[in-house]
Amino acid sequence: MSNPVIENEEHRALRDAVAALGKRYGRAYFAQVVAEGKHTDELWAEAAELGYLGVNLPEEYGGGGGGIAELSIVLEELGAAGCPLLMLVVSPAICGTVIARFGTEEQKRTWLPGLADGSRKMAFGITEPDAGSNSHRITTTARRDGDDWVLNGRKVFISGVDIADATLIVGRTEDSRTSRLKPCLFIVERGTPGFGRTPISMELAAPEKQFELTLDDVRLPAGALVGDEDAGLLQLFAGLNPERIMTAAFALGMGRYAMDRAVDYARTRQVWKDPIGAHQAVAHPLAQAHIELELARLMMQKAAHLYDAGDDMGAGEAANMAKYAAAEAAVHAVDQAVHTLGGNGLTQEYGLASMITAARVARIAPVSREMILNFVSHQSLGLPKSY
Repeated sequence: MSNPVIENEEHRALRDAVAALGKRYGRAYFAQVVAEGKHTDELWAEAAELGYLGVNLPEEYGGGGGGIAELSIVLEELGAAGCPLLMLVVSPAICGTVIARFGTEEQKRTWLPGLADGSRKMAFGITEPDAGSNSHRITTTARRDGDDWVLNGRKVFISGVDIADATLIVGRTEDSRTSRLKPCLFIVERGTPGFGRTPISMELAAPEKQFELTLDDVRLPAGALVGDEDAGLLQLFAGLNPERIMTAAFALGMGRYAMDRAVDYARTRQVWKDPIGAHQAVAHPLAQAHIELELARLMMQKAAHLYDAGDDMGAGEAANMAKYAAAEAAVHAVDQAVHTLGGNGLTQEYGLASMITAARVARIAPVSREMILNFVSHQSLGLPKSY
């Protein structure tokens, strides 16, 4: 895949450097970690040492001073090497961004240096069993009790809680003026009484585990609330837009890895007189998948640029489109890669079959493609809502 024309020299240098790191680990390392039920600790530590994990966080707190544009490059290139770090989506992109933008000075000093150097991780808890894609149905509530907050509720499909030092929980507080519930974000540290987790068995080959969380009278100090109690929705979407952009980067990396394996196979696999890549029935679908990945990356770069420039409204539209386009491109690329390899595409040796399930994650999470189409039809096209 060629270097993007809209990236500057620093971005291209970052892309090349991360690609080199990813190549040193690769898919074999990733597969071994998954098979042994471990985590990508070695890769995480080296990426941290090189300054890649906190490239989007403020310099005054140990970060690189960049933005989501830079962090998406890191994730995409690691994914293209076959060893993506899902916690990049959660820890520095969502939690780090929210704390950097809206956290108190104490919260920034407490969390950002550790998130930047990789010594600390944070998970993000928004999804609930009965809410699905409807964030307005979130039932995790936070009530005041003196100077404290008390949280009760459940969360589901929360990534990496077992390796996170804290989880940024989306709850709802009651507006004293309107009695309506409004979203707010709270930092819940590991080991807080009443904060429990149960692993969810997944048909997904990934180092990061999924969990259901229970919050049973979880008592938090006033300082656990992130940002302004009355600006919860703004703060929430400040984290969700980077999440969508980084999900696009995750999908693009996956699609690129699958395409590289397929193209290499098509160049060398010979059944008749010429390599199979010489036949248009093989070559054209791969070319189409390549085009789709390139187009999706352009939209992801647009979304990252708008977000880093402070255009939250414009970034919201672009981030949703980027996530949609990248997910569709990745699913198509992985499917075509497996098809190109034929029976070999289903073997453990080539490692593509497990990506069929993984690629669909980007279609489903963190928001389904149908909800993105709803967003675009309502917000971009001005069509009426059906719900």
